[in-house]
Amino acid sequence: MVAHSTTSGGRPELPLAAEFPEPTHEQWQVQVHKVLERSGVVGEEPPAGPVEDVLNSTTHDGVRVRPLYTSAPVDPGLPGLAPFVRGSRPQGGVAEGWDVRQRHEHPDVAETNREVLADLYNGVSSLWLRLGSGGIAVEDLADALNGVHLDMIGVSLDAGAEFAAAAKTLLTLATEQGVPAGELRGNLGADPLAVQARTGRAGDRDAAVTLAQRCASEFPRLRALSVDALPFHDAGGSDAEELGCSLAAGVTYLRWLTEAGLDVDTAAGQLEFRYAATSDQFLTIAKLRAARRLWEQVTRSSGVGESARAQVQHAVTSEAMLTRRDPWVNMLRGTIATFAAGVGGAQSVTTLPFDAAIGLPDDFARRIARNTQALLLEESHLAQVIDPAGGSWYVESLTDELARKAWAWFQRIEAVGGLPEALESGLVGEEIEDTWQERRAAVARRSDAITGVSEFPNLDEKLLERTPAPERPGGGLPVHRYAEDFEALRDAADARLADTGERPAVFLATLGPLAAHNARASFARNLFAAGGLDATEAGPTDSTDEVLAAYSGAPVVCLCSSDKIYAERAADTALALKQAGAKTVLLAGKPNDADGVDGHIHAGCDALTVLDAVHAEWGVRR
Repeated sequence: MVAHSTTSGGRPELPLAAEFPEPTHEQWQVQVHKVLERSGVVGEEPPAGPVEDVLNSTTHDGVRVRPLYTSAPVDPGLPGLAPFVRGSRPQGGVAEGWDVRQRHEHPDVAETNREVLADLYNGVSSLWLRLGSGGIAVEDLADALNGVHLDMIGVSLDAGAEFAAAAKTLLTLATEQGVPAGELRGNLGADPLAVQARTGRAGDRDAAVTLAQRCASEFPRLRALSVDALPFHDAGGSDAEELGCSLAAGVTYLRWLTEAGLDVDTAAGQLEFRYAATSDQFLTIAKLRAARRLWEQVTRSSGVGESARAQVQHAVTSEAMLTRRDPWVNMLRGTIATFAAGVGGAQSVTTLPFDAAIGLPDDFARRIARNTQALLLEESHLAQVIDPAGGSWYVESLTDELARKAWAWFQRIEAVGGLPEALESGLVGEEIEDTWQERRAAVARRSDAITGVSEFPNLDEKLLERTPAPERPGGGLPVHRYAEDFEALRDAADARLADTGERPAVFLATLGPLAAHNARASFARNLFAAGGLDATEAGPTDSTDEVLAAYSGAPVVCLCSSDKIYAERAADTALALKQAGAKTVLLAGKPNDADGVDGHIHAGCDALTVLDAVHAEWGVRR
């Protein structure tokens, strides 16, 4: 609400903001420089380029994120109208919110049925079932859905290469229930290209086309095909790579269906797209908006009528971002990702339980997952605003830049013949592997921080135990989690503790009073704990002899103090510690040739390399 000043008669005059001069960009830059100078980021002299460039960051797609945006690059249009950037529905989710779709994969069919009914009784509006060798047996589908009224609940299947058998089973069950053809809704989950991406083996094109033809002629509310972008995300791909691969898959399916005789509007109506939602809320919002814009561009070029160009989206909170360590933080990640999916305009949203990276979720985790969506819909009223991100110069710019990056990648895929050929040739795998290694390096440097794992780990946490989840068929693109390298270090350290009763540790040689060493000692303790390493410290010391008196005998020592004290005592202390038995002496701070140590830890260093080296001194391997 804008406050107004009023006349004596109570009539509004100018907004109060009009009483102040409008600041210029140059004035803002002056203030930014002052803040950066006080924090030591820049010196007294302005940097060569605009001062705000110091605050820029870059995504894994090379998109530059700036601290200030002063305009939007393109007109995003209106909600419900082409190019559908602002949503596929003019009313957004105001009337009914979004579809709360929860995943089930427990191979014990009785347990699955119990969980399904519990979810439906407590706010879930549709089901996503993993079937086949990676979940529920196809022949058990009817038992899993015992008590579920298919004329009231949408069901989306995900059966991998067994999609034809799963679809037949579901359609037979609907017939047995007497469900009218016009009431059956959901998705049969035919996705041969996702099968190829996950397993390296081509899926059944003819079966997918046959299902689409049957749905088009018999079941007006049932879609036959999924365009699942999760295999590309789970392999470590970037947002643009995920988008570009999904576009290429969608185009391939349009070709297959129209070649089989479906008109292009009907063919487009058989597809539902599935994307990952991460804890980077703005990138997730931009990705979903960019996906709709790009698909509208593709379908418009293909001759699809405007009403059939709107992309149907299912957003799933990312499995790659989940951690096995400190899994409670996954609740926060899931909440942010669900928020972003809703704001981004997805019609269906799946919030994965916080323990999904550990194994099959328990009842508490499933309850929290569905209540996360209930809270956002019923208490936060998130769906009551149509496209709340619309008009944000930042979001509109991010959407535009991400769309351009994705389009360029899509064109590269099409240039080699399409997604099947790009998967077969290794183009997709190689490109995503490069991105994964870049992402992995950012995690190792902790510039991509993972709370509870690479930052602020809890060495004393009690690990959750869950029934292992069924493994899905592999052989194609790999499956990664961002925390996997740090968690492997933690596992190795814990194994040594279990075997020997002693946790690998580092001795912190704290030099000087508490005020001089505390900040760097805290930094070091946090870094070493990320690798499962304990840290003991000398406490305040006035001399090398006091440090030696407190030395624990650990093979690795880290000096912690201020730069001034380092200049006075670091070299002598390092030498004395080596003479006392230390094999490696590190220093918390930037490298300096005069400090006489073997290595340094500091913000931006390769923490994984440091931790691997410390583990090696203890005879531990991950």
